[in-house]
Amino acid sequence: MKARPLEGKVAVVTGAAAGLGRAEAVALAKAGADVVLGDLAESDVLAEIEEHGGKAAFVQGDVSERDTADALTGTAIERFGGLHILVNNAGVLRDRMLFSMSDEEWDLVVKVHLRGHFLLSRNAAAYWREESKQSGGPVYARIVNTSSEAFLMGSGGQPNYAAAKGGITALTLTSARSLAKYGVRANAICPRARTSMTADVFGEAPDGDDPLSPDHVGKFVAYLASPEADKINGQLFVVHGGKVALMGAPVVEQTFTSFDELTTTFGQRDPKKTFACMETMRL
Repeated sequence: MKARPLEGKVAVVTGAAAGLGRAEAVALAKAGADVVLGDLAESDVLAEIEEHGGKAAFVQGDVSERDTADALTGTAIERFGGLHILVNNAGVLRDRMLFSMSDEEWDLVVKVHLRGHFLLSRNAAAYWREESKQSGGPVYARIVNTSSEAFLMGSGGQPNYAAAKGGITALTLTSARSLAKYGVRANAICPRARTSMTADVFGEAPDGDDPLSPDHVGKFVAYLASPEADKINGQLFVVHGGKVALMGAPVVEQTFTSFDELTTTFGQRDPKKTFACMETMRL
């Protein structure tokens, strides 16, 4: 890949103040993109990007609110002259078992993750469609959405989070199929990274190179945003430690013509074998 493959491109990254979003924003800037950073509170990531010669702007706000989404895309277009890359990353956790989860815990997580992805994706899609109509052909456009293995495995203590991430994967597929003719490439990642949100899961970082450093994910996001990834669309990847696993699409396993067949089949089937993809645990 060229040293600065995103020179002249403009990116929006949500949840960019820390963790995964920060690593993704820095990686995009190092690849040459101007970056609009979105988060609830500002951090020194903007200064870090500018210290490396990049251009960045910060927009404060909640991505699940329409005004914030509009401000992010508006800043990209008005300040930097366009929008080419959207990285939806912002999220929150409110973990609890299904029988104990409150309405507020469900609503907040679904709102920030799924509605947040929708609002930014809708803005970007409308902009790219109009740009394509004006130019008479496809435009340069990339969406990288943030899903999670929680939805692949059916994480028991995260019904809100897993449901939102499943919805994000479906939104990604819809975006990829409906917007491809305009030049849009939409893909989703399930990142494993050591951040403040996963501190209780992964613990402290080891000395030396950390296989769960968000930087590994940031580099892959920059790749998906690059011209080299033009043929990649509508895909789901598990990413960590420099390793990228392409997830296969669901398939029809078996068909039945009677309830008796169902009863016989599931009477002999391993009850632990469900739609969940536990194989990712071996990656």
